[in-house]
Amino acid sequence: MILLTLIASVLIASISIYQFKREAKDYHQERLERKENAIKEHINFVLATTTYPLTEKNLPLIFKDKIHELSDIHSLQINIYSLQGKLLKSSKASFSIDTVAPAIPTYVLGLIQSSIDKRYVDVKTIDGKKYRASFSQIKDLKFKPLGILNLPYIQDDGFYERELRNFLIRLGQVYSFMLLIAFALAYFLSSYITKSLKSISLRITATNLNQKNEKIETDDSSSEVNLLIEAYNSMVDKLEESALLLAQSEREQAWREMAKQVAHEIKNPLTPMRLTVQSFERKFDANDPDVKQKLKDYSDTLIQQIDTMSSVASAFSNFASMPAQQNETLNAVSVIELALEIFNKDFITFEAEEKEIITLIDRTQLIRIITNLVKNAIQAIPEEQVEKKITVRVKEDNHAVLIQVIDNGKGIEGQNIPRIFEPKFTTKSSGMGLGLGIIKNIIENYKGTITFESEIGKGTIFTVTLPLIKN
Repeated sequence: MILLTLIASVLIASISIYQFKREAKDYHQERLERKENAIKEHINFVLATTTYPLTEKNLPLIFKDKIHELSDIHSLQINIYSLQGKLLKSSKASFSIDTVAPAIPTYVLGLIQSSIDKRYVDVKTIDGKKYRASFSQIKDLKFKPLGILNLPYIQDDGFYERELRNFLIRLGQVYSFMLLIAFALAYFLSSYITKSLKSISLRITATNLNQKNEKIETDDSSSEVNLLIEAYNSMVDKLEESALLLAQSEREQAWREMAKQVAHEIKNPLTPMRLTVQSFERKFDANDPDVKQKLKDYSDTLIQQIDTMSSVASAFSNFASMPAQQNETLNAVSVIELALEIFNKDFITFEAEEKEIITLIDRTQLIRIITNLVKNAIQAIPEEQVEKKITVRVKEDNHAVLIQVIDNGKGIEGQNIPRIFEPKFTTKSSGMGLGLGIIKNIIENYKGTITFESEIGKGTIFTVTLPLIKN
């Protein structure tokens, strides 16, 4: 028994050391990946909004000031290299780009080019410290390589080393105490008298995962019965641990689903923002007498989409009421008409029976509802279809604001109709299927309804009703 205790202590210590080191490695690897993904998203935003042509030689100009801003936000040094490995721009204050600046080794360039995701992580140990450096390609809006992003990262394992040291000390103390107990048990074990097995059998039969199970305590039992009791008590501990782990797993799953939902909602306004910028670039004329008004309209549209993302981010702390309900009296006709301008599609038409229909809803939430439904309608029409038509109609009906989005797309198949508002259900090859479920929740929060009618080969009509406010 004493020998087994010693073996178990050594085995647990060995496994713990391995686990701590593995967790430290996984933590740094995942943290670097998260940092890299976040920085790349910012870089893509900078590339999408810059006025410079997207070429390799313009990277130092594009990131002249932005690279220091990104470095401060993400607390990480950022280096941008050319595709040939020459350093173009660095966030390191004392670093000056000249002929002496170190270039990316040739073998690293080869590994980046040969990898599927055009990414390579170089791991080195210098003076007892581990260094990670990720290298990944920067691409323009057409996914053409522009340069190479380098993120140096120093692994600080001090926290895990301190935790491991404290754990081993506590483990030694526990097993020292257990050795004393083992000596005592070995001395007194032969004097115990076997207890009745009936009570043990009844207790085992009553054991259930969904309740608090009491351990069996006895003062007189034989060694054989004592082993049975110990096995039962151990099982009770494991059942309690399993119940805690199950509860924790369910909570984590709920948080993951919420995080996915919020991420989807934050990404959703990015497409309209991009369409707005592209439309502005295509139609902008400095000599247009209405240039100031048009610029204001474009700015208002972008600000509304930014407000949409901001409202979702603000609501992240309150999952039960996400997105946060903000009552606002507004003209649904003008807001919907403004929301449709971002799509810039000739086959989208807007119809309103009156110039002013007042309702009570958050402006950004109404815009989100319209853009989501229109975006789905566009995706429902096959690319090869010659005659495309989407009509957005708003009117008063039975003391309510009635909004309809009508398309002549392929329609919704019968087996998908009952699941159309289910979270994570989608018939598209991309996306997470959260959009319709979220806007349904938004509409119901404002005491409204959303329904649809669909016919295969003819199209779909989504109908939204919201409370009407009379002037």
